[in-house]
Amino acid sequence: MCPEGTAGGRVDGRVLILNPVSGSQSHVDTVVELGTEHDFDVRKTEKRGDAKRFARDAAPDAGLIAAGGGDGTVNKVVNGIAAANELETTTVAVVPAGTGNNFATNIGIQGINHAFRVIEEGRRRWIDLGTANDQIFVNSCVGGITAEASSKTESESKANLGVLAYVKSMLATMGSFDSLPLQVETASGSNGNRSQAWDGRAMFVLIGNCRRFTGARTAQANVEDGLLEVTIVEDAAAMNLLSDAALQRLLGRDSNYVVRRRAPSLVIESNRDAITYSLDGEILEAHSLRLETVPRTLQIAVGENYQSDPDTGIF
Repeated sequence: MCPEGTAGGRVDGRVLILNPVSGSQSHVDTVVELGTEHDFDVRKTEKRGDAKRFARDAAPDAGLIAAGGGDGTVNKVVNGIAAANELETTTVAVVPAGTGNNFATNIGIQGINHAFRVIEEGRRRWIDLGTANDQIFVNSCVGGITAEASSKTESESKANLGVLAYVKSMLATMGSFDSLPLQVETASGSNGNRSQAWDGRAMFVLIGNCRRFTGARTAQANVEDGLLEVTIVEDAAAMNLLSDAALQRLLGRDSNYVVRRRAPSLVIESNRDAITYSLDGEILEAHSLRLETVPRTLQIAVGENYQSDPDTGIF
């Protein structure tokens, strides 16, 4: 592994994997033009699975792979590089062309033009990845989000609320939400022993790798500490959660309905049906979900405002 703050991987080969239907779709010409100017081989996805396949095929020869799209595109690109067993030798860059772009914001990327400046001049950091039943996620894993709600979420809402937009859409879609009977166990201590952290009925379980779930739209977590940010939203059926303000208040630090933990790993067990999880927008259903961190596994280009420890302001 390369030292922190240095460029690593091979120097040969630059590939930009672009999702042309992500976000408003007005970004395509700009990204292609800038990508070409910066010596990228630009490959546009056309069908499901292309981003992961393109990344897997490119990784053995590319020292730098850029993901042009939202969090879902980043997820697919990273999973493709992992499938090629090339995470140690490939740097990832993010060109934020999605709607919410939460992960890009958390690593200090402020827009498309800024992304290319960071590619040429920015720092490289080794960050953690998360796994859920051995599937990789980069930013977050959210339990209770349905595929139907995800498909009906409006772009403007995603831009304003991030992943909370899916929560709002799901509540509107379902009318009244039947809370989830769950048991959550987290790893405690370096010996890996487990202790029961929570048992009851929850509206949602929110797991952050590079993000925290707070009242703010974006809240970066420490993505270099080997820990996951666990947020359990307890049954709050009496609350009207269909307004943006209500959702933001619910996840405020002083909420009576929220339980927070930090852990290197955890297991979520459903006491009823299989639960639908969203891994950076990718859907997974499971009765039992084991989540773990893989510390400092992904080398990524970060903006000048990225803080490795946002609580202390360490860059």
